Amino acid sequence: MLRRLAPVLLTLLVVVLGVTALTARPQHGSPGRSADFVVLAGVAGLRWDDMDPETTPTLWRMAEEGSIGSLSVRSAHRPTCPVDGWLTLGAGNFAAWNGSRPAGGCPAAGVTVERPDSIGANLPDQESVVAYNQDKLAWGATPGALPESVRCSVAVGPGAAVAAARPFGRVDRYEPVLPADPARLLGSCVLSIVDLGSVDGENPATRAAQARQVDAQLTRVLAARPPRSAVLVAGVGDTEAPSRLQVAIAHGPGWERGWLTSPSTGREGYLQLVDLAPTALAALGRPMPERLFLGRPAVSVGGRPDDLRSAIDAPADADREAAAQRGVAGWFFGLLAAAQVALAVAVLPLLRRARRHAGPHGPEPVSRRVVAVVELLLIAAALAVPAALLADAAPWWRGEYAGWWFGLVTVLLIVGGTAAVRFSPGYERTLGPLGAVAGLAALVVGVDVLTGSRLQLNGVVGYSALEGGRYTGLGTVGLGVFVAASLLCGGWLAQRVPRAWRLMVMVAVGGAAVVVVGSPYLGADSIGAIALTAGVSVAAAICTGGWLTVSRLAWATMAALALTIGYAVVDLRRPAVERGSVGRFLAALGDGTGGLTVHRSSAANLQTLVDSPLTMLALAGAALVWLALLQPWGGLMRLFGIYPAIRAAMAGTGVAAGIGGVLGGSALDVAGAAGALVVPIAALAALRVLDHSTDRTQPGSGRPGDESGLRPAGPGDDGDHSRSGHPPRTADPGADDGGGSDASETDEGTRARADARPARVPAPARPASTEVPTA
Repeated sequence: MLRRLAPVLLTLLVVVLGVTALTARPQHGSPGRSADFVVLAGVAGLRWDDMDPETTPTLWRMAEEGSIGSLSVRSAHRPTCPVDGWLTLGAGNFAAWNGSRPAGGCPAAGVTVERPDSIGANLPDQESVVAYNQDKLAWGATPGALPESVRCSVAVGPGAAVAAARPFGRVDRYEPVLPADPARLLGSCVLSIVDLGSVDGENPATRAAQARQVDAQLTRVLAARPPRSAVLVAGVGDTEAPSRLQVAIAHGPGWERGWLTSPSTGREGYLQLVDLAPTALAALGRPMPERLFLGRPAVSVGGRPDDLRSAIDAPADADREAAAQRGVAGWFFGLLAAAQVALAVAVLPLLRRARRHAGPHGPEPVSRRVVAVVELLLIAAALAVPAALLADAAPWWRGEYAGWWFGLVTVLLIVGGTAAVRFSPGYERTLGPLGAVAGLAALVVGVDVLTGSRLQLNGVVGYSALEGGRYTGLGTVGLGVFVAASLLCGGWLAQRVPRAWRLMVMVAVGGAAVVVVGSPYLGADSIGAIALTAGVSVAAAICTGGWLTVSRLAWATMAALALTIGYAVVDLRRPAVERGSVGRFLAALGDGTGGLTVHRSSAANLQTLVDSPLTMLALAGAALVWLALLQPWGGLMRLFGIYPAIRAAMAGTGVAAGIGGVLGGSALDVAGAAGALVVPIAALAALRVLDHSTDRTQPGSGRPGDESGLRPAGPGDDGDHSRSGHPPRTADPGADDGGGSDASETDEGTRARADARPARVPAPARPASTEVPTA
């Protein structure tokens, strides 16, 4: 009884530890009041490359004394035009100016600012802009939410008027240009917003001249700032396409020599444009409109280098990497999709001719050299995405031909990874390459996540800070690869242990993967954790063999729902600033704004489905599996019948990838990334299984308790046999399947059992002509 209960008790312990790890979250203390006045100074297009001690001495001094960061100027439209950026600043949410605009460009019309008196101003278009954002756009932003949160605000310049206009269009105090002595104006209200101009173009001399003018304006603002005031300088919009990371500097009490960050990014040195409004209110100690603001207050953290030049080099280098990543990612995934489709077509004739015939007649087998080359190509294709992730450890974006350097580094890593798999112990076994490839992929992604996900930020197969969707943890591609690799590793390990312990192994490996994906300290993807939980539950239900019966499906569903509901309840009970995506969605459902979240997710799914090259990878992989590998001649059904834990891992991968993509708004991207790893090694394993389909059993090699004393020499038993000869072969007791083929022990179905059990030889002395070969 104790031996039977031990795997179950250990499995429950793993689940409890996993839930405990998922519910722990870092505590983000709300910043307290640090200033009596806040001045928000905006400059459209200001990048870190524009700053130096000679051209911009005031900006340089502010950066030395204050806190700095890279600002993502995401808005409801892309690119973020200056007027969209100013509107987003005042809304604390992703907003955009209404009106027609050219594709990828900005509207030419300026903002109309009326001055009915000498004190304030009025924006006649504001009411239509508010209606456009709330009725037409998916974010439900309210322009003017920031000025509505204070009693009085000041605006200097037309851009500042857009940010400081209340929802009905009124600007409390307004000046079109900075007065000669702005001290009285800046001290008249607790919040002042100043438009310092813009820096545009790619000509270095032109940008330097514009940056010098901005610095001169800022010098006057700092000289006239009220006592005990905080000054925030930020680039508020793009002046040309493509988008770039821009400058963010905070100067004043509480902002001394640090990195700027916010809970919305979770990464030191990064914040979003929507974070500036809540940061200003937090510095003033004013309550925030939680339902209106999407951003979170920024804070200053330590760890910045003492030398400002060294500190600035980091965000400037990140900006260059993010700019290079955009173009390289497109052609990398396009080439990967084309290569995998071509490889799938090349594998089809090999699958047709891979099954050996025991009789004298049959098609000539394919040359062993050709099969070996195709196997290496399949391994290389499966390792392409992990190699591309690892390639970001080299600074390929700093060269003149960034794309070629990235391609060279990636190819070298693919070759090295393929060689490591080829010469790894157990390569000749049927599941040898599958286990090695899955282990390498899980290792690359897992180590990156454990070390801060530095390879995924702005990486070709990661996520871009310019997009503003994610700044830390696992990205869409990383999630797909890690889900597939971890479940395949679990299936490979489970296949090597006795049947009673397979559930324990699958839950242990899958539970560890769920913690890595969902923990806010690591992957920070609660939706991915929920999807992977469903996949692990399905895999655990069928890892011991047999079909996914109603009772097994019920237990798997109950386990997944219990973990998901428990995690969601705990997340919902946290303060709003500490909630994950699941808690924020449930809170939105409670306050009636959940429909916007569903609408945004649906729109993102549709757009990604049409635009992403990963969709082609997912569809091509599904076509190869369904039309070839799962056919009677394809080998995958035979593989599943003999290795039920592998079948369970692949089924769990499909469930997790599908749920994660749909709920995460990435359509088939997660499935495409998972398929890029799973489909090539599944085809390789199918080739090897078919290659052993006519292996004969030999006398005297049976397991204890086998009445016939005979044991089928299946694909799990080829560990120490040369794959260049023909059967008959002697079974290997140390087989991949953890003690023997499951074909005679499970209810895999009549066809799988018949295919997995070769004919037996009654006695060595019997003439070979009396043997009956397996069809």
